[in-house]
Amino acid sequence: MSYRSGRPDLPPPVRYARNGGLSIAYQVLDGPGPDLVFVPGFVTHLDLAWEEPFLARFLRGLAGFSRLIWFDRRGTGLSDPTPAGLTLDDAIEDVRVVLRAAGSGPAVLFGVAVGAAICTAYALRHPADVRSLVLWAGHARLLRAPGYPAGWSAEFLAGVLAGIDADWAQGAGVATMNPSLAGDERYRAWFVRNARAAASPAQARELFALCAASDFRDDLAGISVPTLAVQRADDPWLSAEHSRYVAARIPEAELVVLPGADHWPWIGDADAVLAEIEAFLTGVRRGRRDRPAWGPEALTRREREVAALAVQGLSAAQIGARLHISERTAESHIAGAYRKLGVGSRVELVRRATEWGL
Repeated sequence: MSYRSGRPDLPPPVRYARNGGLSIAYQVLDGPGPDLVFVPGFVTHLDLAWEEPFLARFLRGLAGFSRLIWFDRRGTGLSDPTPAGLTLDDAIEDVRVVLRAAGSGPAVLFGVAVGAAICTAYALRHPADVRSLVLWAGHARLLRAPGYPAGWSAEFLAGVLAGIDADWAQGAGVATMNPSLAGDERYRAWFVRNARAAASPAQARELFALCAASDFRDDLAGISVPTLAVQRADDPWLSAEHSRYVAARIPEAELVVLPGADHWPWIGDADAVLAEIEAFLTGVRRGRRDRPAWGPEALTRREREVAALAVQGLSAAQIGARLHISERTAESHIAGAYRKLGVGSRVELVRRATEWGL
């Protein structure tokens, strides 16, 4: 059963692609647009991802204008562990076998940070498989070098790796990378559980080692597909200068620097990120009159009324009496609002009510 033909509040089924002796776990969300392969930057766990409302809403938002494909890299999440260390060739091959297993033709590749490096390498290696590129916090290399001042210092990288060894998945760095999450204990608790289930400290270090070993400065001019380089202006983890460098050297690149300081695209103003990607892929920028599938603008007038009363603490029965509808109808509207907003509880709805204008 496809995602679109089943209940939209449930995650899609996990499938497996064979890569030699390894099984790579992936999911497909059937949407109305081109195939889009999402390659996140950090370790992932396909099951636990859907328990985080921000991430789940972002994934569903992507599926609102694409057929979304994403997967757990080898050694992470539900995919098989690696018998040896992760290499860039391995990462490229995982993308290739997932594309084939999902029945995809030329696809859009959307990578975040380390994922952007993997997508860049894939486009150079297999250009016929790539329709276009979306590089979030893309970079030509991770480390600083002559002519490339935006990179990390070797000392900073050493500190990151030492932090993984000393304090793996305690969530201490989440707010540093994403300032809007400061004080959000719910997200930190999910992140800790997700990271520990997704990978070991050694596997997390392998991702940084892979990225630190990559250098695309001399290769970017060889990328022959339309490319969107996008990130936030005040990203504290990877400077926007990385994206400016990349966009200036890819022949068909467009640069978009959004306001904000959160590193992960699903944190902060995720709607702005989705709008830029959709406009790049489809040529259509949604106006206020167009109702998207997810987010506060997706709410009907009645769902917004019901959600606002729920924020005030009214029960479904009280909401029904106030609006002259049945209790069951009120419950249905509440469930619809939760689904479109990507929240799982009234506490979460209340916490974000001001942001959504409820």
